[in-house]
Amino acid sequence: MSVLVGKKAPSFSAKAVIGENIVEDYSLDQFIGKKYVVFFFYPKDFTFVCPTELHRFQEEIAEFESRNVQVVGCSTDSEFSHWAWLNTPKNKGGIQGVQYPLVADINKTIAEDYDVLAGDVMLDEDENVQIEGELVAYRGLFLIDLEGVVRHQVVNDMPLGRSIKECLRVVDALQHFEEHGEVCPMDWQKGDDAMTADHDGVSDYLSK
Repeated sequence: MSVLVGKKAPSFSAKAVIGENIVEDYSLDQFIGKKYVVFFFYPKDFTFVCPTELHRFQEEIAEFESRNVQVVGCSTDSEFSHWAWLNTPKNKGGIQGVQYPLVADINKTIAEDYDVLAGDVMLDEDENVQIEGELVAYRGLFLIDLEGVVRHQVVNDMPLGRSIKECLRVVDALQHFEEHGEVCPMDWQKGDDAMTADHDGVSDYLSK
């Protein structure tokens, strides 16, 4: 598994669905210098755990927007599958009402570049292509800063849903550090004391 933290987020241009519209040549590069990005992968449309995550991001979208964060989802499904799922009511297993972009990684190159693609492609002794497992994305999540650099990543196996609260906490921690130059200790929450990046600051924090 590649660690992308501290590196430029891999660039891509792909089709995406935003609301009722299919967009050509969608890219995260448009947000450099303008917005933070939470870019997350999920395994498949029309599944069980995935809609709980996608709906939860939508429920908290105002929290992300208040932090100048653009939420973007991605899976290896086609744009037509995304569109159909977005037009399926929630009570029938759909994600109707989700308004943030869903990228279609039909060629699986984006998941490969972010190193969240499950399954393996190999050649047998006769040079025939063999695939082991399903070529779908793990539950990867990447926080990308205003410079287009990955500052946080987490990758869950497919049965394990993520925490929106933790995602927002990490956004808050990054923005606190950028604004105040203070580092954030374990379980830090917005409004808590942080630490200056020197021995005196650490001593002051630990003495409280």
